[in-house]
Order: sequence, then C-alpha cells, then structure tokens
Amino acid sequence: MAVSKLGFSLVFSFIIYVTFASAGSGSYNVQSYGAKPDGKTDSTKAFVGAWAAACASTAPATIYVPAGRFLVGSVTFGGQTCKNNAISFQMDGTLVAPSDYNNVVGKSGNWIKFEKVTGVSISGGTLDGQGTALWACKNSAKNCPQGATTLAFYNSNNVVISGLSSQNSQMFHILIDRCHNAKLQEVKISAPGNSPNTDGIHVQSSSAVTILNSHIGTGDDCISIGPGNSNLWIENIACGPGHGISIGSLGKEEQEGGVQNVTVKTATFTGTQNGLRIKTWAKPSNGFVKNVVFQHAVMSDVQNPIIIDQNYCPNHQNCPHQSSGVKISDIKYEDIHGTSATEVAMKFDCSNREPCSDITLDDVNLMYKDHPAQASCSNAGGTSSGLVTPASCL
Repeated sequence: MAVSKLGFSLVFSFIIYVTFASAGSGSYNVQSYGAKPDGKTDSTKAFVGAWAAACASTAPATIYVPAGRFLVGSVTFGGQTCKNNAISFQMDGTLVAPSDYNNVVGKSGNWIKFEKVTGVSISGGTLDGQGTALWACKNSAKNCPQGATTLAFYNSNNVVISGLSSQNSQMFHILIDRCHNAKLQEVKISAPGNSPNTDGIHVQSSSAVTILNSHIGTGDDCISIGPGNSNLWIENIACGPGHGISIGSLGKEEQEGGVQNVTVKTATFTGTQNGLRIKTWAKPSNGFVKNVVFQHAVMSDVQNPIIIDQNYCPNHQNCPHQSSGVKISDIKYEDIHGTSATEVAMKFDCSNREPCSDITLDDVNLMYKDHPAQASCSNAGGTSSGLVTPASCL
C-alpha cells in the first residue's frame, strides 16, 4: 500500500517522538553501555555505567537487563551521590559470577553490593554465583577463602526485591545489613544441601524487614536472623533443604544488639536440619530475644522441629563450661504440626545463667514414626494450652 509524503512524515515524526520519549523516561539498557549477553565478556563496566547514569537522573530511573547471561565481576553500587530515590533494576537476564572464586570476593566479601541507597528495587532475573568450585574446596578441608555473598544491601532504606532467583552462591545468597524498610517477595533461592555457609537470606542490625512468598533450598539456614533486628515479618516460606529458620547465632560478642518483635507465619520445612530455631553462644553477652511468634508451621521429616539451643560452642573453643548471657523471653509457638526425623522433636536447652521464660505452646502436634515424639527441657519456663504433643516439659 502506498504511503503519502504526509503519512510518511507523520509516521516518522511518531517514531522520533516515541524514541525521544523512551530516552527521556529514564530507562538505561545495560547493552547500550557495552554489556554482552554471551556469559563470557566482562560486562562489569557496563553495569557501573548504567548505574552512574540512573544515579545522575533527577527523575525515577530504570536499569534494564535484557535476556541473556551477563558476566559481572565484584561490583559496588553506591547511593551517596544519587539525585533520585527511585532506581529500579528490571531484569529478564542472568548475572553470572566469574567461575574463578578468587575473582569474585572483592575487598568487601560481596559479589553485588549496594551501599547507602534509598528506594532501590530489583525485580525478576537470576543471579548465578557459580559457587560449586569453592564448595568443593571447603568440603575438602583445604585452606580456602571464605567466599562472597551474592547480593548485599548495607545502610540502605526502602529496598524492594521481587521475583528474583539466586542460585549457587559462594556464601550467603542475600544479606540485609543495617537497613530500614526492606521487602523481599517471591524470591527463589537454590543451592545443594551440602553447600557450606550458603544461607538463603541473612538479616542483621535492621528494622522493618518483610520476607514473603518465597522458596528457599540451601546448605545452611533458609533465613537467619542476626543480632540487632526488630520488627521482622516472615510469611509463606517453603524451606528445604537447609537448616531451617534461625534466630542466631546470637551472643558471640559481649556487647550486642537484641532481637525483638519477630513473626514467622505459615512456613513449611521439608527434610531440614531444623525447623524453628533460636541459637546462642555459650558465653557472656548482654543480648536478648523477646516477643517472637512462630505460627502455622508444617514439619516434614525435620530433625529438630522446635529447638532453642543456648549452648552453641563450635569446636568447643572460646566457650567451654560457660553459660549464655542472652535472655530469651516471650516466645510463642502456635499451630505447629508434622513429623520429626528424631525422637526429640521439641528441645529447649536454655541457659542456667539466664533461663528461658514465658514460652507459650498452643496447638502443637509433632510425631515421630507414627508415635508421639518427645520433649526435652532445661532451664525453660512457660505454659501450654490446647493439644500439645509431645507433652510440654516446661
């Protein structure tokens, strides 16, 4: 069909308009900065360039990562000089860490690090830490580096991570440290059950962190909650393999922030080492854990479905014959059902220096080989209501 000069002019003008509108909308494609989706070409500088452009924008900005595999080395995205508080990473592609683990760690022990950012969001995409070689080194008891955390946020506010997959991290998959108001949802984390120190999500020294609707299978804690946290909400989590959802370990330092106001709701644990765990070092500390609710959890062949361990002393070094100073109080277990892989399904091994207090059990039913499991208590006080199996030893 013939197009008149006027029609061609209108179409051309429309194309020009759309092009400029798109350019003016604050969208930055990493390929425009030299990134190659071949999984082999180092694209680190391209990502740094796209971040610099987004950071310099006075309007909300989007960094787009198209389909493909992008090789990225250790990189830090700093927000100190950003002119806007709304930078989003829209990811259809996969970021791949260097296969040589010595090229990933960087000075900070992180692969992808955000420092002092506000309003950053990451949606979609995959992070591939390529940790297999480092795990093999560690499992062979050789002298190996500690490894890198895949994605870390430090000293940041108003962070959103949605629909992101993280696989085969060298060490922690996601770290939230000294942050306020972070939301993680529909995150998928995967690493083999024998991969060392590959915690799924670790939160420390942070407040108002929400973790929702996520599936985590790894070689360490699915979610670990370190010292100095408050107002955490964790809901609808599938955990396995892994070491469960853990508060701790706490009390490694004598002067340490406490953990308070934590809710873990609607979680399933499949073949994990632990289910709901609180763990503290057997040494003096001013730390504490209080106002925690564990609610609606299903255990399937879990070694320690419910456990408080205040005698943590790895390798019996620095803490033998000492008592934990971490004070644990006001811990509620409500509607916890399922099966234990060991005879003792509920264990409260608390400190003789600071006994656990105000533990509440309500509607707990844990079985071992089609029989009621057992409970073990040491220095623990509290109450039970409704059906509680194994019978409370509080």
